[in-house]
Order: sequence, then C-alpha cells, then structure tokens
Amino acid sequence: MDEATGMQGHDGTDAKPDTATDARTGPATGAAPGDGGGQGLRGSAFLPRQENLELPLPPVFTDPAREREHRKQRLAGACRVFGRLGFSEGVAGHITVRDPEYPDMFWVNPFGMSFRHVRVSDLILVDHEGQVRHGRRPVNRAGFVIHSAIHAARPDVVAACHAHALHGKAFSSLGRLLDPITQDACALYEQHTVHRDGAGAVVVEEEAGRQLAAGLGPHRAVIHQNHGIFTVGESVDEAAWWFISMERSAQAQLLAEAAGTPHLIDPEAARHTRDQTGFPLAGWFSFQPLWDEIVRTEPDLFE
Repeated sequence: MDEATGMQGHDGTDAKPDTATDARTGPATGAAPGDGGGQGLRGSAFLPRQENLELPLPPVFTDPAREREHRKQRLAGACRVFGRLGFSEGVAGHITVRDPEYPDMFWVNPFGMSFRHVRVSDLILVDHEGQVRHGRRPVNRAGFVIHSAIHAARPDVVAACHAHALHGKAFSSLGRLLDPITQDACALYEQHTVHRDGAGAVVVEEEAGRQLAAGLGPHRAVIHQNHGIFTVGESVDEAAWWFISMERSAQAQLLAEAAGTPHLIDPEAARHTRDQTGFPLAGWFSFQPLWDEIVRTEPDLFE
C-alpha cells in the first residue's frame, strides 16, 4: 500500500508482460471500440478482405490495478522505443499516462533517466500540483507544466508524448504545419496545429502550459514553434505512434524540400487517407510491431 495514494500493487516490483488474458481479438469486419468516432476498422485500409479473420484489439480491464500495470508497462516500453529510435536529447523528453483510478494524477518517466533504461519500477506518479506521490526521482518541471495542462484540458487524453527528436525540432523552427506530401503525413492531416506563443522559451510557468494545451485544442498533435512536437492519444500506444509518425514525416518533408518542391496531395485525397489511417485504433495498432520488438529484445523493462 502506498501511503500517499492508498493504492495497492502499483509499484512495478512484480510487473509481468501482458498475458493472453489481457489481450483481445475481434472480427476484422467489426467496428473498433475506442476509436473516438465509431468509425472502427470498417472501410479502412486495416480491414482484411477475407472473412473470418481477427485482429488484435486494445485490452479492456475491469480491475484498475491491472489497468494501471498495463499502462505503466506500455509507458516504459514507449520510452525504450523512443530511445532506440534516437529521440533522446540529454534529459529532455517525457511521456505521461493518466492513472486509471486517480485521473488527476499521471505516471511519467523520471527526470534525468535515459529513455533506453526506463523500467516499470522507475516510473513516478505525479499529482495535479506537481508533487511526486510515488517514486524517488524528480519530475521534469517543463514536462509537468505542459502535460498536466494537457491532461486537465483534455479528459479524453490518456497519454501524451514529447521528445526533442532531431527532425521534429528542426521542422518546428519553420512555424508551419506538416504538408500532405506522403500517405504517412496524411494520417494527421487537419489533426495537428502550430503553437507560436512562447516559441523557444522553456515552459516552466503554469500559464504557459495552459496556453500550449489551448494551442493543441481538440487535435491529436501540436507543433510548438522552435521547440518540437507533442502528441496525445487514448492510449500510450496511440500517442507514441503519432509522435513517431510525425517525426518521420518531418524528416521526409525536410528532405523533399531540400531536393526541390514537393507535390502536395490534394485535400480530398489527404482526408480520405486520414480517414483510412488516422483514427485512434489505427494509431494503437501501428505501434504493436514496435511493442512486440522491444518486449522480445529488452524484457528487463518489466522489472
């Protein structure tokens, strides 16, 4: 029992990877739950044409302790993936996930620890005032200010991601949206925005965090000018995938514009592709190969 929160079984010392009882599969032709709009897989590029096939679906929990452990495992795994992809920049970068039982608190990677080393037991629990309620490491002040504001402004957001990845921060200096120049870039077409207030300034004041959250609005991502990319989702998996996708799309656009003038995908086609690949379940599903890879190669993350 944690004296600060009164929660049991959340310290990660007995963490185990998700088992088959946590996972779900569903008919490939069925509507997907938790997609934010009832769209599901029906009519999407993720739908197999053959009948009687099943796709993995996000697990559903009735026990908050098990859901908490699942979310923490995915958070630690996302940190490992970010580290493997080279998104680390010193002590910068933070991924948060809302606690399922205490929604005004969130779990986050500890300040000053490499993404590559984060384990479930390393994660810290922070309340809405920035106090560490579980764990012995500090929280990144900027991470708390921004993520707490996002979680407060967006009850639908379960997880949020930010890192000082090279191409995202380079692209952010342009102060513009990503253009629909590839299919991948279309996933967040008209689903991300640019926030210019406080460009380049470290966000340590709570009002600045609230302004950034307001700049995000109802979207899935925001490019903070001269800073970098922030993404959100209904799961750690979804938020992490949108960040990875945006970072790679920023890289692709920088490369294309260095070589010439890219041809834009027309708005109708861009929206069609977004509807095919840019809904929450698609983000969750796209992250699963990376999750499987990190679980097989770095099982110590569950410690």
